[in-house]
Amino acid sequence: MTKAEQLQTIAILVPGNFNDHAIGRIDKTFRRVRVARTDPSELTDEMRETVRGIASFGGIDAAFIDALPNLEIIANFGVGYDSVDARHAAARGVMVTNTPDVLTEEVADTTIGLLINTVRELYAAETWLRDGSWVKKGNYSLSRLTLRGRSVGIFGMGRIGLAVARRLEAFGLPIAYHNRRKIEGLAYEYHATLKGLAEAVDTLISVAPGGASTEKAVNAEILSALGPNGVFVNIGRGSTVDEQALAAALANGTIAAAGLDVFADEPNVPQALLDAPNTSLLPHVGSASEHTRRAMADLCVDNLISWFTDRRPLTPVPETANVKPRA
Repeated sequence: MTKAEQLQTIAILVPGNFNDHAIGRIDKTFRRVRVARTDPSELTDEMRETVRGIASFGGIDAAFIDALPNLEIIANFGVGYDSVDARHAAARGVMVTNTPDVLTEEVADTTIGLLINTVRELYAAETWLRDGSWVKKGNYSLSRLTLRGRSVGIFGMGRIGLAVARRLEAFGLPIAYHNRRKIEGLAYEYHATLKGLAEAVDTLISVAPGGASTEKAVNAEILSALGPNGVFVNIGRGSTVDEQALAAALANGTIAAAGLDVFADEPNVPQALLDAPNTSLLPHVGSASEHTRRAMADLCVDNLISWFTDRRPLTPVPETANVKPRA
């Protein structure tokens, strides 16, 4: 039996809806099985016995991992994998991969666009044109905010954070950052605490991952430290923000404006944020171009192929970097 024929016997579970390009490649290479959602009750006895890989957008918890005794790899579609219990997977000897790098530049582009849109109120200016106000009422009012003279703090200086910082350098803006630890050799000013960063800048961009360690890290205290000229942009994870505190800060002038691409309970956005006139809101489109999503799909599937042919992952997450293939 050839390698290609061997791969076609391997059952890859795809829960719910998934990227069409990835599904096409999985169908050509493996034996795809699907369930509507990642709930152990959805699994048949045959799935429990035969599934060796999962390709998904996330949402893989410990119970679902335990329900598949022959599971070897979870190929996560996306760089963020906080909804996959990677620590439990590692304990079970299950590899977890994600799709870094291929979406970095796209998300960084979106971040800059969202920042400018927020500061210059381009979302409101376009509405002014489209609804006829330009003809009926005259020019749109001058924007209160500008990028000129701003200082930027980046919460989460990983691949995307660095790409955002490179772009901001071209705008002539000073950059500082907060991470769990200082990055050696990086010239940007480092702050050991998020509050210290917020106090030092007037523009805070969050590219931080989700998870318990960052849950509601951007809270009332951080927003107060950012100040009344402050602009907050979130391109990372909605769970990192106390949305109730953010809505209050926008309403009472604690900060000036916010640009958000991610939310805690997507696709449900708090009404207070929808009603706020000083917000630019996007439906989680940071990497949502056909070009980038296709590259993400390819890397997701390439991880599965590499694992079952060369017995190694291409982009393992840190928690499972030492997981070895089963004999």
